Amino acid sequence: MQPIDRARARKLVLIELNEVNFEVAALYVDSLGLKNFKALLNGPKTRTSSESAYEQLEPWIQWVSAHSGQTAAEHGVFRLGDIVGTRVPQMFEQLEEKGVSVGCVSAMNAENRLKNPAYFVPDPWTSTPTDGSFWSRALSAAVSQTVNDNAKGRISARSAAALALGLLRFARPSNYATYAKLAFRSRGAPWRKALFLDLFLHDFHWSLLKNRKPRFSTLFLNAGAHIQHHYLFNSKAAVKAAQRNPAWYADPDADPFAEMLTVYDRLLGDYLSLQPSSDILVATGLTQQPYEKLKYYYRLTDHAAFLTHAGIVFDHVLPRMTRDFLIEFKSEADASTAQTLLASFRGASDGAPIFGDMENRGTSLFLSLVCPNEIGVDFRAEYDGGSMLLAPWVTFVAIKNGMHSPNGFAFFRGEISRHAPPDGAHVKNLHGTVMSFFGAA
Repeated sequence: MQPIDRARARKLVLIELNEVNFEVAALYVDSLGLKNFKALLNGPKTRTSSESAYEQLEPWIQWVSAHSGQTAAEHGVFRLGDIVGTRVPQMFEQLEEKGVSVGCVSAMNAENRLKNPAYFVPDPWTSTPTDGSFWSRALSAAVSQTVNDNAKGRISARSAAALALGLLRFARPSNYATYAKLAFRSRGAPWRKALFLDLFLHDFHWSLLKNRKPRFSTLFLNAGAHIQHHYLFNSKAAVKAAQRNPAWYADPDADPFAEMLTVYDRLLGDYLSLQPSSDILVATGLTQQPYEKLKYYYRLTDHAAFLTHAGIVFDHVLPRMTRDFLIEFKSEADASTAQTLLASFRGASDGAPIFGDMENRGTSLFLSLVCPNEIGVDFRAEYDGGSMLLAPWVTFVAIKNGMHSPNGFAFFRGEISRHAPPDGAHVKNLHGTVMSFFGAA
C-alpha cells in the first residue's frame, strides 16, 4: 500500500462573509450565545487592509485582490462583472492547474475558467457560465433575477418555481424552522429575505460540498453587507441614539444586525464541524462602520424605458448592483452623446447631480444613480433640453447606514493558520495563504 500523501489529502473551505464587522459582532457574542463567532474570535486571526482611496473600497475590487494576489492598481478591475474577459489570474483555475479540485458558489466578481469544476455558480451580477449542471444553471438564473429585481420586489414565475424546487431539494431539515421564521416575518423586514437567500445558498453549497468533495471550496454570502449598509443604525450595540433609522423605514425594536449574526453563527457551526478533515478560512474582505449622515439610495425601475424616454440612443443596458448600470452603444459617438446628456441631469431644487461615477469605455458607459436626497413625488430633474418628474422612474432602495472601511478580518482553523499573512497585510495576501496551503505558491 502506498503511504498517504497528507498534502494531497488536505482540504480547505473558504467562507467569504462579505464586509461583516467582527468588532461589532463581538459586542453580541455573550448576549446572543454566539458560540461559533466566539470560537473564531478566540482563535488564530489577522486583520487585513486594502486600498487607501475610498472610491476603491468596493467589495468587487477587494475580492478580485483576494482571489488574484494583486492590488487594485495591479489587477485594474474596478467594476462588478469586469473580471470577465481579463487575464487577471484567479486562485480557482491556478489550483485546478495544480491538480486541486475546486468548487465555488457565488464568489464575487469571479470568472469561471475551470476546465472541470466540482461545481461553479457565479455571483448574481457577473456574466460567466455555471458548471453546466441542471441545478447550478436553474438556481443561478433564479437567484440573479431575484437579486437584481429586489428593489422592485419582483420575482418571476420561473424564478419562483426554481427556488421552490431548490428548497425542496437542498434545504436541510435542521434549518426548516429558521426558513419558516425568516419567510413569515419578512413583511416590512426585507433584510430577512436576504438572510433567507444566504441560508439557502449555504444549504445548496453544503450539499455540493458533501457530495462532490472538492479539495478547495468557497462560498460567498452577502446578507451581512446588505444589512450593515441599510440597517446598521438599528444595531442596539453599534450606534448612538441620534443615528437611529426613522420608524417608517425599520421597526425601532428590530435589530437586523443581531438577526444576521444568529443565522451566520448557525452556518459557521456547520463548517467548523468539518474539522479536522477540512481546514477553514473565514474572511470579510472589507468591513463597514456607521455612516456619518442620512443618504438615500434609489434605483431605476426600468433602465431601458428611462433611457428611451430621455432620448438616448443605445443598444443594450445591463443593470448591476443597486444603483449601477452599464449601457452599451453601437458607436462611440452615441456613447459620448449619452454621457453628456446624463451628466447634465440635476435636481431642480438642490442642483445635485442625478447620475455620476461615469466611466466611458468607447462604446459603453458605466454609471450610477447617485442622487443623495429623498426623491419625493414632486422631485423634478432638469437636464439639457428638458425636465421630468423623477419619482415615476425610480424605486427606493434604502437609507445608507454603513460605509466601507479598509480594514477586514480573516480567521483560521487548522493548519491553514500556519500560512496566515501578517497582521495588517493587504487582502491580496489571502491568495498566497490559499496557494501556500496546497503547496502551490
